[in-house]
Amino acid sequence: MQGKIDKRERATRFRDRLRQAMELAGSNQTALARQIGVDRSTISQLLKGTGARLPNAQVVGECASALGVSADWLLSLSDRSEPAARIMADALRLTEAPRALVDEQIFDWHREALGYKIRHVPAALPDMMKTRDVLEWEYAPHLGRTTDQAIGASQDRLAWIRQSTSDYEIAVPIYELESFARAEGYYRGIPARIRRDQLAHIRDLHQALYPRLRLYVFDARRLYSAPLTIFGPLLAVLYLGRYYLAFRDSERIESFTRHFDNLVREASVSARDLPGHIAALEEMVR
Repeated sequence: MQGKIDKRERATRFRDRLRQAMELAGSNQTALARQIGVDRSTISQLLKGTGARLPNAQVVGECASALGVSADWLLSLSDRSEPAARIMADALRLTEAPRALVDEQIFDWHREALGYKIRHVPAALPDMMKTRDVLEWEYAPHLGRTTDQAIGASQDRLAWIRQSTSDYEIAVPIYELESFARAEGYYRGIPARIRRDQLAHIRDLHQALYPRLRLYVFDARRLYSAPLTIFGPLLAVLYLGRYYLAFRDSERIESFTRHFDNLVREASVSARDLPGHIAALEEMVR
């Protein structure tokens, strides 16, 4: 929001911004006059005036619409030149989420946020911490004949994510890990050997990458979270199954960040205590 400015300054800024918008749109006085249905002399007066007088709302709105900018921006009521509809479209976007380990969109978001802290609540076990056996068990029905190729490519991307300069905080509900250890629910049918190897892999990977990688375990009976990834201050993404719902406006990103930080603050198992918790889970494997 712009601070309060006097009429003369606002009028001067209007003329400057109108001229700038015309240049960016590749327009001229004749073309703009034709688009908004006024005489060319009217546009000339808008650009060359020296007083504190501003055009009426109808003219400002027509100019903004014709040039693809915001009327608020022309009047120095906003620093954002985009129309409100475009701002909303950029701030909130629905993106298809293919059934794959690390699809191109997710990988692009990780690269965009390189160096920022990434906070993540996975839909199941964290993909970046899964063994190849678990990946094959989970994704083979969706990837079909291309399983080996897809998993190989995804493992390369997961390796890049693990080796990036970003810090990772991951929050997983207790029931997810316990269900995996016991092969219950979603994880029914996974052999005991694969489950033991996976739990050991989580423990070893966490110890090797800590504190850059920190895994917290929260009690979903007290706290709930949908699958979510927050890419630093840039982006927050909710996983809906078939789609990603991506937010880029700072207010919502901050809200999701506070939500995640509460999961960490109220975690039943802290990152420091994770190895002991994994050891207890390994005892459940039968």
